Amino acid sequence: MTDTTLYDYLERLTSLMRAWAREQPLMADLQPIQFSALSYLARCNRYSNTPLGVTDFLGLTKGTVSQSLKALEAKGLIDKRPDPLDRRSVHLELTDEGRALVEALVPPAFLRRAEERMGERGAQLQVLLRELLSMIQREEDVPGFGLCRTCRFHQPGEDGALCGLTGEALAPADGDLICREHRDPDEQA
Repeated sequence: MTDTTLYDYLERLTSLMRAWAREQPLMADLQPIQFSALSYLARCNRYSNTPLGVTDFLGLTKGTVSQSLKALEAKGLIDKRPDPLDRRSVHLELTDEGRALVEALVPPAFLRRAEERMGERGAQLQVLLRELLSMIQREEDVPGFGLCRTCRFHQPGEDGALCGLTGEALAPADGDLICREHRDPDEQA
């Protein structure tokens, strides 16, 4: 029989996160997918805050995500803004209410406390989980979605950083945002 230990641990952690989310009074009017979309939009950059970016990140159908985004917009948690260069595209931005909701709930206090109690091992766990995620994304050929500052296109300089893919200047805060164009530094061009 195949060892299922890693799967079992990840599945149990996921179950605990879902149970925690159901217990939060702030989540009463939200479906889990809606909260996942909000969480992603709170952490992604200007290249990734589109309906397609949300769809790819969540790994769901366009229809499912579209309905969820409509519900979030109706609840006043996100706004749709036309792309200034391509009027056919829209960008999704959290409203102040949407941002406050995510900031109040992410990361869950129980997870933050456990990571703090782990000390240095908590930092090691983050490194190992990032490595596991990168390996799976590469091997399964799914979009990378990583932090800008860990991307092979991120080019730090004296006057700030530059995106080597788009040639655009990056604000200091951009380095900590999720990008759908992310590529691991060791990934082939």
